[in-house]
Amino acid sequence: MARQATNELLQKAKKSKSDEFYTQLCDIERELIHYPDSFRAKVVYCNCDDARVSNFYRYFKEHFETLGLKALVASCYIEQSHDSLDNVPHENAFYYIYKGNIDAEEVHYFKGDGDFRSRECEDLLQQADVVVTNPPFSLFREFISQIVKYGKQFLVIGNVNAITYKEIFDLIQHDKAWLGVNLGRGISGFIVPDYYAHYGTEVSINDQGQTIIATNGCLWLTNLALAQRYEDINLTKVYTGNESSYPKYDNCDGINVNRTQDIPSDYNGLMGVPITFLHKYNPEQFEIVRFRKGDDGKDLQIKGKCPYFRILIRNKRLAKQLHHDQSPKIDSLQRNVAI
Repeated sequence: MARQATNELLQKAKKSKSDEFYTQLCDIERELIHYPDSFRAKVVYCNCDDARVSNFYRYFKEHFETLGLKALVASCYIEQSHDSLDNVPHENAFYYIYKGNIDAEEVHYFKGDGDFRSRECEDLLQQADVVVTNPPFSLFREFISQIVKYGKQFLVIGNVNAITYKEIFDLIQHDKAWLGVNLGRGISGFIVPDYYAHYGTEVSINDQGQTIIATNGCLWLTNLALAQRYEDINLTKVYTGNESSYPKYDNCDGINVNRTQDIPSDYNGLMGVPITFLHKYNPEQFEIVRFRKGDDGKDLQIKGKCPYFRILIRNKRLAKQLHHDQSPKIDSLQRNVAI
């Protein structure tokens, strides 16, 4: 059955704070293969993961020697009841530490609930080098802010719409974070509890009997070294002679480009491109100028209508070439003025 392209489930999960979307091993393998040297001699912390069932923990444990890890830590949240009338015993939140000996996993128990924002988990975070996990979608801003606060490297899964969060976009614009390799259909789906609603998505059952919900609305966000981000976008279109295909904005001296593959190779000014451009963004080829707003501080408009979120970019190389071409003329003018 063809997958329906929708973000509805993820948005509803965010609103209801139903964050039980667990990453499949196949998706972890498909992304992690691109970072072969990023974990050597480092402590990896999976801070939203029950080591007993987490595929992140499983992946790093199975590849511990190959990746050259120093240590692997995984901690998970367990809700604690504060109802004094509830006599049901509760499991303590805990974390695992693994250092490469297959029979020597250390299990430690928290005093609190294991929330990644707790003091206990922050202490573990400060001792780690890299965070790799699938954080709660409803707490994505807080999660990334915490990692940035402590200056950690990270590779995490999030909703594509996270790009539009000011905090996340600022990191991308200032070259402090970027998209990973897989996006949208490159992430095949999430394991969810059986009681989750199956609306607006492709639903299947894997060979372990787990319910898999596929979406088109997720990405990997990282600040790990990634060779692919320095690959140029192949620009095959031109602006000159095709001006009608690139309407100008009402409130900005720039043109609208509906698809990344339609970015013209000969336009030196501002161009508004869709947010999916960031998946192909090469910081050596383009400059990100700003997000969504025109010169008047209002949303970009074309004939009074606002296109879906646009990122204003400029071709760095064309701008550099233009400056180079103009330099002799400027130098000559300055000499004539001096004379």
